[in-house]
Amino acid sequence: MDQVFVNKAAASGIIAIDLLLYKPSIEVLELDIKDHLFMGMIVKEKEFKDSVSAVDFSMYQGRAVAVCCSVDAIIPPWVYMMLMEKLYPHAIYTDLNTSDIVILDLWKQNLIRANLEPYKNQKVVVRAGTDIPPALYLLATQLLKPLVKSLMYGEIGLPKIIFKN
Repeated sequence: MDQVFVNKAAASGIIAIDLLLYKPSIEVLELDIKDHLFMGMIVKEKEFKDSVSAVDFSMYQGRAVAVCCSVDAIIPPWVYMMLMEKLYPHAIYTDLNTSDIVILDLWKQNLIRANLEPYKNQKVVVRAGTDIPPALYLLATQLLKPLVKSLMYGEIGLPKIIFKN
């Protein structure tokens, strides 16, 4: 007697979306303002300008830059403007934040720009992943809810149902 095996996951018609596919591939470098402060604590205009002028900003070419200050210092707004002026010809993306937050922001931008039309009126499962920040699950749900017939979390074979239309 021949047994016929049915792939129930394939037969379910569920389509998976993997948020890792939208993770940015760009390298993110940190630029710590502390490295340009007098005694690592104080903004002194002349010393700051000299320190920044000595930097080879070409190292940021084609990269994203996370500008931060790892010490508790009062940073006047002109400092950020001066740094951006130097970074502008080189960096693809610059933000005042940690590198982890910059990566998350870029990841969100990739997901927002993604063509999600193939998921329209479909049963969709957002794949589980330990490397995926929770904020992306929020965004994915926000973007997919108006499009999909049903939304699930996990894997096609054993999804957790979030909603059904």
